[in-house]
Amino acid sequence: MADDVRDRITKLFQKNVANRVTRLLPFQTLLETKGRKSGQPRRTPLGGSRVGNEFWFVSEFGENSQYIKNIKADPHVRVRLNGRWHNGIAHLMPDDDPHERLRSLPQFNSMGVRTFGTNLLTVRVDLTD
Repeated sequence: MADDVRDRITKLFQKNVANRVTRLLPFQTLLETKGRKSGQPRRTPLGGSRVGNEFWFVSEFGENSQYIKNIKADPHVRVRLNGRWHNGIAHLMPDDDPHERLRSLPQFNSMGVRTFGTNLLTVRVDLTD
């Protein structure tokens, strides 16, 4: 029950405050998915790391995240890195250890994911351009 309340409060804060502000920052990393119901672009600020032609990140709410549900419906995504958009194909990586993965990702974001996340899920995006 406590995790459910914490998840709802965190999601409410992220949706209505944090994401609205950080989405506007020109060099904030963004994940763009296609809304599974609306078909409209959905942009989510997040942290992660580019390794070659891959972009790795950890979803703090796993399959309960709206962007993960969008990826499951259509894995074609775009990622904005350092102000530049890249097309890619997202892959959910349930066998990857998300706690270990967080050690290799930017520490500020990783701290938030570890603190508030209740259902961690690693995602790899294969960048196609």
